[in-house]
Amino acid sequence: MEFQTKIPLRSYQHKIDYDSKIVSLGSCFAVNIAQKFKEFQFQVTSNPFGILFHPQALEKILDYAVSNYVFAERDVFCLDGVWSCFDAHSDLNQLEQSDCIDHLNAALGNLRFDLQQATHVVLTLGTAWGYYYKATQALVANCHKVPQAQFDKKIMSYQEVWAAYERISALLLELNPQLHIIYTISPVRHIKDGFVENQRSKAILIAALHEFLEDKQAKQWYFPSYEIIMDELRDYRFYAADMLHPSPVAIQYIWNRWTQNMMDEAVLPVMKKVSEVQSGLNHRPFNPTSEKHGMFLDNLAGKIDDLLERFPFMNFRP
Repeated sequence: MEFQTKIPLRSYQHKIDYDSKIVSLGSCFAVNIAQKFKEFQFQVTSNPFGILFHPQALEKILDYAVSNYVFAERDVFCLDGVWSCFDAHSDLNQLEQSDCIDHLNAALGNLRFDLQQATHVVLTLGTAWGYYYKATQALVANCHKVPQAQFDKKIMSYQEVWAAYERISALLLELNPQLHIIYTISPVRHIKDGFVENQRSKAILIAALHEFLEDKQAKQWYFPSYEIIMDELRDYRFYAADMLHPSPVAIQYIWNRWTQNMMDEAVLPVMKKVSEVQSGLNHRPFNPTSEKHGMFLDNLAGKIDDLLERFPFMNFRP
């Protein structure tokens, strides 16, 4: 008897290995995936502009990267002594205007370079609900604690979401025609928008994405993170304490499914050795001066030397 429905995964043709260079963009689930890549010492960049939930917010940043946009005083504002940009997450906030602008331009340069060098980009879309600054009617990626009365809240139509996907894809391929694009929908529940509203938003994102991808499976792919949470796990014990974000156990489960489907089998022994090294580095011995611990350290150093000889980009320093 089966007590779980398993999402069937079609085999991904453009497998990820240790030569791959990955850029992960989008919602906080994009950060979760990137952290797992980092844990296993893959070459990955995650959200240079911080978390971006909305398709058009992601589209705008990619348009800036393609057009070599230069951030200036017009793009930042000060609230309570902190300089922010409506196109970026609060991770890029600064106490000085010039520092904020410098950070934005550095992030944009890094994003452009990383996408041009990448083999794969993972895009995680979070919500179709957006906040539009009344003074300019422009969508904001982050409200930065500006009073809510200064924004209009709107949901994208199916056609607008589809058009955003088309534009995002075109911008990425303009930067890097060889890029493999992997889309996923964030399983994070945007309950602040409302329970029904969250489901409506996810439905629009999913439906538009699948229609967009119908004739693009050669280089553009869908990984069902949302469906795995909804249909394979289906239980609040797989959510964090806020009941909105996937728990560490759920993230690990999705990562295991990702590994089975998206990774080249040749990397699995390397990932196992990396995991052993990471565990060894986190080990706290009872007797650091014992002969046994010395042998343990020698063995650990041998594993690190072997990995660094094969993969010089790995970094095991704390």
